[in-house]
Parts: sequence; C-alpha cells; structure tokens
Amino acid sequence: MNNAIDFSLDRWAQVKESHRLWWANELERPLIHVTLYGAPSRRAPARHHFQGFTSFYEDAVSAEDVVDSWDAQLSTCRWLGDGFPTVFPNFGPGVLAAFLGCRMENGVDTVWFHPPTPGELKDLHLALDPRNAAFLRVRDIMAAAARRWEGQVQVGMTDIGGSLDVVSSFRPSEQLLMDLYDWPEEVNRLGWEVHKVWWEAFEALVKAAQPNSGYTTWCPVFSEDPMYILQCDFCYMIGPDMFDQFVKPELAASVKRLTNSIYHLDGPGQLAHLDSLLKIPELGCVQWVPGAGQPGMTDWPQVYRKIHAAGKKIQIYGMEALDAVAQQIGTAKSIVAIVGAPASEEAALRERLKQYGVTP
Repeated sequence: MNNAIDFSLDRWAQVKESHRLWWANELERPLIHVTLYGAPSRRAPARHHFQGFTSFYEDAVSAEDVVDSWDAQLSTCRWLGDGFPTVFPNFGPGVLAAFLGCRMENGVDTVWFHPPTPGELKDLHLALDPRNAAFLRVRDIMAAAARRWEGQVQVGMTDIGGSLDVVSSFRPSEQLLMDLYDWPEEVNRLGWEVHKVWWEAFEALVKAAQPNSGYTTWCPVFSEDPMYILQCDFCYMIGPDMFDQFVKPELAASVKRLTNSIYHLDGPGQLAHLDSLLKIPELGCVQWVPGAGQPGMTDWPQVYRKIHAAGKKIQIYGMEALDAVAQQIGTAKSIVAIVGAPASEEAALRERLKQYGVTP
C-alpha cells in the first residue's frame, strides 16, 4: 500500500460496492465522485513535473518516472463520496490511429495524428503492429503503473477512439465525407477493420494493466466488469441515415461486448443521433457535453428527459449540474456526477454529499 496516497482497501471495497449497485439500478442515490486537489503531500517531489497529456513527456523519460510524477500528483489529492484515485494515460483522442501508423504530434492542448502518405482508399488496410512504438509506450506506462500501485490506484484506459474517428485520421474529414458517397463499401470495410484492432488494443492494454481494480477511462466512472466510454465525434458532420449505416452497427457491436458502457454525446450536432443511440438496448449511460459556445450543462432539460425516459443513466460534471438535472428528470438515482474542487472546500462538500445520502 502506497502511504503517500490517502486511499485504503476498505475505501476501495466501498467504491466497488456503490458502483456495482449503481450499474445494476439498485443504488437509491446518485454516484458522486469527488476529487479534492491541493492537499499537502506526504512524499518528496518527483523528478519530472506532472503533464496532463502523457504524450508530453519526452520519450527519454522512463515509464517508471512518468508513473512517479503521477504518484506525486495523486499524493496531493483526496477523494470523497464515490471518488477513487485513478490515472489516465492521455495520448490524445483516438490514439489507436498512432498504433496503426499515423504520426503523433503534440499541440498546445491536444494531440494531432497525421496519416502516412495518402493513397487510394481501396489500398488502405488497417492492422495492429504489436511492435508499434506508440502502442509499446502506452502499454509500458500502463504496466508500470499497475506494478507501482498493485490495485490501489485505478489505471484508466487510454482514449482509443471511435471507429470512424480513427478512419478520419487516415482520411481527413472532408475526404472521408466524400468517401461516404463515393466508396461506401470501402468505408464500411475500414470501420470494421478498426473495430477488430480496437478490441485487440483494448484487450492487450487491459492485460498489461494487471493487477488493476477494474475498468475506467478518462472519465472516472468505475466498473469491475468491462466498461468503456464509446464515441464518434465524426458523426457530428453526418445525418441520421449515414449514422445508422456507418456508425451504429459497429457501435452496437462494441456495446454488446462490454458489460457496462457510456456514450460520449459531444455537441448539438450529435443530438440528431440521440434517438437512434437510445434504441441500442445494451447501452447503459449517456454523457452529454454541450460544447464550447453552447448553453451550459444545466440548460438542456429536454435532452436529459429523453435519455432518462429511455431507461439510460446520465453522466454529468459538478454538484450544481447534479442538483439541476435531478430536478429536471425527477430523480437523482440514475445520475453519476464527477466533481473536482480545492481541498479547502472539503467540509462544504461533505455536507452536500450528505444531502444525497452519501455518508463518509
């Protein structure tokens, strides 16, 4: 047990139980994951400063040193409610593209993936090379984290990406939009090729991150059984018919392979697909993100009511959003709220948690 990180095995038992009950619709309250930042650390500083994007660490920084910088960061955190310590190996959204041969470039606040030399769509075939440098880097860091913490800290899955999002890294968006009309069979073929290698990468990285407490992603919702946040940001640019043809079948196949699932619904352009998404029986939860320049998270009652009416759970951010959405749908039971706050707000947050039946 890492004494620098304030989280015991008893706390883990409570977290696992509350999440298990919530996924099973047996928890009579919302899940509330609270992370407090800026608490005093119990350890010496790490050799390297913490980086929000793991890809920002130079390749010369060992996997163990990356994990040590994470450890130092976690030592300044505390967790309340259903919160738990976790790390996210952040190599940018859709890093599977790099596993398949795209060149990875760090931006200011993101990561870009540049395709190899363009060619004909029919000549593009996607397969996972287990010797790929980006794949090995992610795998080695996740494995080092698992060795370091032995289940005390949840090692989250990297952002593998959505199938057409990965395809669009090889066929930049404007070109892929044309391909949907000109070469629909080829686009479908590539989508299913990505599906195959997506699962190869997922299973290989899950194996590398053992021992691990369970499954989580860049959004800290926990599951003891296989779980992931699925997405397709590319579908912002297509209509419902194309979504049902090119996206939904592969998405539904992945949902069926997962015990628990969340869909990342990003921006108003994706609302056209919400009705279709909600008809996937096995889909468990929807994360609605309005996006920059849009009304705030609490200003979409019609979206939350539709999700709730379909029997799906809802993931949101912040206590204020939890209050508002619970009022809008008439219950807080099916909601999971992710909350981050300074350590100085601990007392106030403990009182807020009690209002939802969350005891220390």
